[in-house]
Amino acid sequence: MGDPFDSRIIQQEIREALQNNNQALAVAKIQEYLEKEKNTPLNIAVTGECGSGKSTLVNALRDIDNRDEGAAPTGSAGTTVEVTPYPHPNFPNVTLWDLPGIGTTNYPAADNMELVGFEKFDFFIIVSADRFRENDVKLAQEFQRMKKKFYFVRSKIDKNIRDEERSQREFSAERTLTQIRDNCRQGLQAAGVQSPQVFLVSSSELRLYDFPLLAETLERELPEHKRNALLLAISSNISLDMINKKKKAFHSKIKYVALLSAGVAGVAGPRLSIAVDVALLVGLVTRYVFGFGLDIPSLKRWEDGTGVPFKDLMKVIISPLAAKKITPDLVLKVVAQCFSIVVLMAADERSRYVPLLGIPAAMGLSFVTTYKCISSFLNMLADDAQMVFKRALGLNPAV
Repeated sequence: MGDPFDSRIIQQEIREALQNNNQALAVAKIQEYLEKEKNTPLNIAVTGECGSGKSTLVNALRDIDNRDEGAAPTGSAGTTVEVTPYPHPNFPNVTLWDLPGIGTTNYPAADNMELVGFEKFDFFIIVSADRFRENDVKLAQEFQRMKKKFYFVRSKIDKNIRDEERSQREFSAERTLTQIRDNCRQGLQAAGVQSPQVFLVSSSELRLYDFPLLAETLERELPEHKRNALLLAISSNISLDMINKKKKAFHSKIKYVALLSAGVAGVAGPRLSIAVDVALLVGLVTRYVFGFGLDIPSLKRWEDGTGVPFKDLMKVIISPLAAKKITPDLVLKVVAQCFSIVVLMAADERSRYVPLLGIPAAMGLSFVTTYKCISSFLNMLADDAQMVFKRALGLNPAV
């Protein structure tokens, strides 16, 4: 399936429009780029035999609890009987697809691929709660034949660790994990799967075991714009490195938002520019808050998962934008607080930014001011996400 969105082409068109001092075209192209980047679809298929824990994994990847409204049903009563999409609650362009249990009467493995329309999926996750079986191997071989990305996930690994600890005199978690991983790989290779990628995961504690490695692998193997969609959707709770990667992904788009602000100011005048700026900032900051897990439901999940009280997590948060509903009034209030500093910094740096980006001189101050303001928001929220992570895990227990 071809890639309908080549960001490099639009970026080149933006540069050419700016170099030709065609502000109207630049504004249109920047809006097109930001809209496509925000709405780039990512479709993740999760499959496996009944009872493997795939529905729980679907919920975990969407950063919601099994008991939350809109969660994929789990347990014997929640057995998946048809292909079911579950959009991410905060990033609806990312969809997890819960596929029926392979090898069942209704959906035998031989028919599964044709039934679900495999071509729409960016990659597949094959889940098993103990060992991978014949149907898993058949699916993997079909994926290989079609040159589709797929990954094996051994779920409920926390349960395996607990069982092994109870049954061994000299227990080693690392040794047990290595044995499970090696056994899975060897079994799959013996069944004919070439170079199987196996990850040991606990859906209740994604930051443990192999999930961070799975996230890193997916990020590396996806196209760039799909990679950004994945980064934003994955919970920040898995590692400090994930928070930093999200910050970098968010930061890479700031220049386009600042260019759009400056371009609108040049084309439509200051009154419309202010309205556009506020709307842009509300949408942008909302994505930052959700992306870093600084909304109230995400912070409550930290409390549920670690036992650290919500009020203690709130104590380490500095930004006035975190754990709030992002409204135009709130954004304008925060902008006003930092505006004088930002303008002074922007005026000093205007000459450095303008030649680099080819912005007409009249747009320069508007661009740099907006750029600095958004960067300030992003830095505050990223810092807060890191502090919450450390506080929740006892890495900075003093408050």
